[in-house]
Amino acid sequence: MAASADDFKKAMQLWASGVTVVTTQSEKFGLQGMTVTAFSSVSVNPPQVLVCINESADTGAGIQESEYFAVNVLNSAQQDVSNQFAGGSSQQQRFENTPWSAGVSGAPLLSDSIMSLECKVVERVHAGTHWIIISEVLDCTCRSGEPLLYYKGAYQQLR
Repeated sequence: MAASADDFKKAMQLWASGVTVVTTQSEKFGLQGMTVTAFSSVSVNPPQVLVCINESADTGAGIQESEYFAVNVLNSAQQDVSNQFAGGSSQQQRFENTPWSAGVSGAPLLSDSIMSLECKVVERVHAGTHWIIISEVLDCTCRSGEPLLYYKGAYQQLR
């Protein structure tokens, strides 16, 4: 018998994670981005990462069309960016209020994030309500700063 959804959510709140914004740009959907905490390294050789995106998220459709995206790890002062990309504002508003530049693949790189990875999709796996998107890392941009963390349903910072 599987754990209840409420018990699972409560347990997962005890997993501290970095906060990322996954961004893409496609011909049909334009600029898109969303806050994602389900992000992980997969392999060093070749360099690969994965992100998990809800099947109902419109950013997933843009990633599927373009086959490129960026993972932007937010800095400790970017709670507002995380909230902005988590929903409530239009895709256009999200990017108007956040400095960014296009990477070599065209994916938006958030200028103030501590790290951006440009990625090309290599595989998509459907699991439950989400798509697990495995990608090859094409380019890495590292900047200074401390990460924004999420733990027990709230933002946290390194102490």
